[in-house]
Amino acid sequence: MTSRKVGESFLFDVREDMRLILSYEGRSMDAKNILWAILACDAYMLLFTFRLRMLCKKYRIPFLNRLLRMFQTVFYAIELGNGIHLDHGVYFVHTLGTVVGGDARIGEGCVFFGNNTIGAARFQGSPVLERHVVIGAGVRVIGKINIGEESYLGANAVVVDDIPADWSTPPSFTASLGIP
Repeated sequence: MTSRKVGESFLFDVREDMRLILSYEGRSMDAKNILWAILACDAYMLLFTFRLRMLCKKYRIPFLNRLLRMFQTVFYAIELGNGIHLDHGVYFVHTLGTVVGGDARIGEGCVFFGNNTIGAARFQGSPVLERHVVIGAGVRVIGKINIGEESYLGANAVVVDDIPADWSTPPSFTASLGIP
């Protein structure tokens, strides 16, 4: 776990994102791999753009924040809301059709496989994904739901209840602890 909180230092945040994404890819922090991340890794550039947006929000530059948000939507086909929190090294393997909205909190090293919806249910709060959660393709998590650390949500799961740490759902499953 990192010693600094996200948002305290833009440079620390983008470096930590770089380190964790390169680690996920099995790459070291050398010049060749850093160049690869900047030029060829959508996951890193998406996080970099998001960190720029949050910097604009922090310093109250709304037009640039909006412009960068539109850039993310057009170039990465992803919607990352203004109220969300992405911890270091969140990895979007595929961005197409992914929406993270409301006040969702995404922990360090979470992995998204695309076409996901993570967000608020009207007046009921937003999800919290703890560290190192893997979100399979097509997973939906809506409302005030907590997904425990190191959990794995299989493809097309619809999460309706809290998920404990180290838990897995099979593909196409409604994740509710009352359902076998």
